Amino acid sequence: MSKFNKRAARTAARSPFATGAASSGVTYEGAPGYARDAKTELFLLAVTNMVGEQTFYETGRDRDSRYAELVREVAVDDLTWLTGFLGWLRSEANMRSASLVGAAEAVKARLDAKRDGGSRQLVASVLQRADEPGELLAYWHSRYGRAEPKPVKRGIADAVIRLYDEFAMLKYDTVSSGYRFADVIERVHVTGEHPEVKGTWKGELYEYAIDRRHNRDNPVPETLAMIRANAELRARAAQDPRALLDAGVVRAAGMTWEDALSLAGGKVSRRDLWAALIPSMGYMALLRNLRNFDEAGVDDDVAGTVAERLADPARVARSRQLPMRFLAAYRAAPSLRWSHPLDKALSASVASIPALRGRTLILVDTSSSMNSTFSKDGTVKRWDAAALFALALGARCDHADVVSFSSTAKFLGQQHGAHTRQFSLVRGESLLRSLDRWQNGGWFLGGGTATAAAVRQHYRDSFHTRVVILTDEQAAHDGPEVSLSLPGQVPLYTWNLAGYRYGHGPSGSGNRHVFGGLTDTAFRMVPWLESGRDATWPWGAS
Repeated sequence: MSKFNKRAARTAARSPFATGAASSGVTYEGAPGYARDAKTELFLLAVTNMVGEQTFYETGRDRDSRYAELVREVAVDDLTWLTGFLGWLRSEANMRSASLVGAAEAVKARLDAKRDGGSRQLVASVLQRADEPGELLAYWHSRYGRAEPKPVKRGIADAVIRLYDEFAMLKYDTVSSGYRFADVIERVHVTGEHPEVKGTWKGELYEYAIDRRHNRDNPVPETLAMIRANAELRARAAQDPRALLDAGVVRAAGMTWEDALSLAGGKVSRRDLWAALIPSMGYMALLRNLRNFDEAGVDDDVAGTVAERLADPARVARSRQLPMRFLAAYRAAPSLRWSHPLDKALSASVASIPALRGRTLILVDTSSSMNSTFSKDGTVKRWDAAALFALALGARCDHADVVSFSSTAKFLGQQHGAHTRQFSLVRGESLLRSLDRWQNGGWFLGGGTATAAAVRQHYRDSFHTRVVILTDEQAAHDGPEVSLSLPGQVPLYTWNLAGYRYGHGPSGSGNRHVFGGLTDTAFRMVPWLESGRDATWPWGAS
C-alpha cells in the first residue's frame, strides 16, 4: 500500500525567510523564540526600520547597531544578495535611510575584509535622490572619519553625475545642509574637468555650485536657464509677490512650494498662491499639504486636479509611497473631498495583496507593544499598519474572519488566555471606512500578546484554509507555542511588523512562513507557496 505517492501529495514549498527548526531563545514576552538566519533577520529589521527610532522593546541605538552588524555580516558572505536587497529596499520598499546606512556599512565591512569588488556599484545603486549623496557622505564622516575610500567616493560620484541638475540644486542645495552640492562635488572630484562632465552643461552647473558655495560673485551661466529664471523670479517677487501667482513662470523657474510660501509671506492670497504652485508640485508634496489646501480655501476645480493626480494608480506606483502615508494623510485632512481619492490611492498601494480562495483566519495583534510608532511624527503606529493590511487582505479573500487579539491579563487579570474581538467585514466597503470603524469601534485592545491562545480560540479544524497573523511576534508563553496550535498541514503565515531578533515560530518550510514589511510586496508569496512553488526574495534573488 502506497504511503507517499498519493493523489493529494505535492512538493513541500519553501520560502527564503528561514529560522532554526527549534526554539533557541525567548521572545521579549517570554514565549519560545526562533532565531532567524542573518538574511531573514536583516530583511525583517530593515523593512520596518526608520533608523534612529525607538521601538517598544528596543532602543533606537540598539536597533541600529544590530542592523549594522547584520549588514556587515551579509556583505562579506554574499554581496550579490545584499546589492539586490539594498537596491530593492531603496526603490520598491522606499526605505531611504536604512538603504543608505546599509550601503555604507557594507562597504566598510568589505574593506575590512579586504574584499572591495562591487562596492562602488552598491553605493551608486542606493543613491536615487539628489540630496542622498550628501546624506551618505555625512553618515560616512560621522562614523568613519573624513577619509572616504575609493568605493564610496566613486559610487557617490556616479550618483552625482546621474542626479544633479538645475532643479535638484534649487530644491536640495540649501544653507541648512551640512554638506552642500559643492562640498560633495569637491570631495568626490566631479568638477568641470571630469571626463563625463567637461564641455557639458553639467560642468557649468557644478562650477556654479562651487561659486555660490564660496560666495563668489560670478554670473549664472547662460546654459542654466532654470537657475537664471529662478533668480529673476525671486527678484521680482521681492518687489511684488504677485509675480508668484503665474503657474507657468513658477514651473519654469523651478520654484519649490516651500520657497514660494516663504517669499510670499502673507502678502498674497494663499488660495491663489496654492493654485499657482499645485501644477508643478510632486506627488508627495501634494499628499502632505491637503490640510494646507483646505485651510487656504483652494477652489474645487483646483482640488479636483489634486484629487485626480492622487487617485491615479500609475502615479501611486511611481510615488512609491508606503500605504500608511495615505492613512496618515486621510487622518490629517479636514475636508471629506480628499476621502475618495485617498481611498483609491490606498487601494492602489496594496494592489499586490492576492485574492485567496477558501476561508482565511486573519489575526491582528493589537497588544500594547504594537502601539509604538514608526517615526517621530507618531502619525501611524504598528497596529495601524497591521489593521490596514489585515482589512485589505480580508477584503480580497473568498471568506475571511478578521480578529483583533491581545491577552486577558489587562481585562480579566488572568496571566494566560487571549482577549479577542472579531471584526465584521462589509462587502464593498472602502478600506478607509473599514479602518475608521476599526479605530473608532475599539478594536485596538492593548495589553499582552497571547498569540498562541488566540489561534487555538479562533481556528476551526476543516473550516479554515489558512491562518495569517499580523504581529511583532513578541508573544507571551501561554501553553503550546504558535506553530503547534493548529494542525501542521494548515498553512500559517506570519506578517512581521517590527523585525525583532526572535520570532514566535519556525519559518521557511513545512507550512510555516514569516514575511514582513510596510508594503504589500511579500504577500504575493502566499499563492506561490500554496501552489507548491518555492518563493524567492521580493527582488527575485534566489
